[in-house]
Amino acid sequence: MSSENDPYIGGQAVIEGVMMRAPACLTVAVRRPDGTIALREGPYQSTWSKKLWKLPGFRGVAMLVESMSMGFSALQFSAEQQMTEEELAQDQGSGKLAIALSTLIALGLFIALPQGLASLASKGAGWDLGLTDTAFHALIGAFKLLIFLAYLLAISRIPDVRRLFQYHGAEHKTIHYNEKVLPLTVENVQAQTTLNPRCGTTFLVVVIVVSIIVGSLVAPLLMPDVDGWLAQVSLLAIRIGLLPVIAAISYELQKLSARFCTTGWRRVVLYPGFLVQKITTREPDDDHVEIAIAAMEAAAWRDSVRDAAPHGEEPIVFASFARFREVLGGEGSLGSSRAA
Repeated sequence: MSSENDPYIGGQAVIEGVMMRAPACLTVAVRRPDGTIALREGPYQSTWSKKLWKLPGFRGVAMLVESMSMGFSALQFSAEQQMTEEELAQDQGSGKLAIALSTLIALGLFIALPQGLASLASKGAGWDLGLTDTAFHALIGAFKLLIFLAYLLAISRIPDVRRLFQYHGAEHKTIHYNEKVLPLTVENVQAQTTLNPRCGTTFLVVVIVVSIIVGSLVAPLLMPDVDGWLAQVSLLAIRIGLLPVIAAISYELQKLSARFCTTGWRRVVLYPGFLVQKITTREPDDDHVEIAIAAMEAAAWRDSVRDAAPHGEEPIVFASFARFREVLGGEGSLGSSRAA
């Protein structure tokens, strides 16, 4: 279903499943508790399609916002597939609250806390670093990286998160298949690597490095003439305000490294991101790979029949991976049935 000229398909691991996105469609395949496969697929039109948001410096911001929106939607869908009807009825409206809480926790854990720890360390060590000193921003970056790694290592011990990381590995392996144009089988996919230079984990590592540079260069220009806690709050506000700039630069750097640094000595540029991916990806079981393949093949099918009517809000449910393959290969259409 792929050729050398196929566009890149990206993905994301979700709860007991995988999301795949092709240029004109979005699919999510999820394994339900009863072993069936729930598939949501349909055309997707980017809300950032204007030329401005495709230019370097702007497309990184558009990508970040769009990826977060798609990711939260896919996560919510995958969570719903694990619930009973009674649990779904009780869960109405909790998704938006979870997103808001997650955003606040992320800002506190990875923005405010590193700055606070850097200030305490600077004073405790007697370094007397100013809030606009490059060394102070390097210290913030060091604490941010340590917190990030500690967070990943801690959650990787949770069984449900380990399964999520296995689906992450399956997603990467399946995307490698798509780029190598091999026959799409569980065995071929399992032979691929779990590491991918375009991974969001690598993007976050790049963000940490870029935030040190941007913070040390831009913060002195924007800091007001205040002292004490007002200076800390001002710096925190500036760092949050710089996130779109940092995301834009990080996106372009990752795009360049994924294109030009995948072979030879230049591959060393990717090693920091790959090392962190060793935490966020795990070798998947065949069941995980089947779900990733289902999401990939559904995305490739939908992208090849862009004018076909979408199946609607309700997911298509397949009794097994074998049945999914029968419907896709024999009937040639995923949009004709709700239960297969």
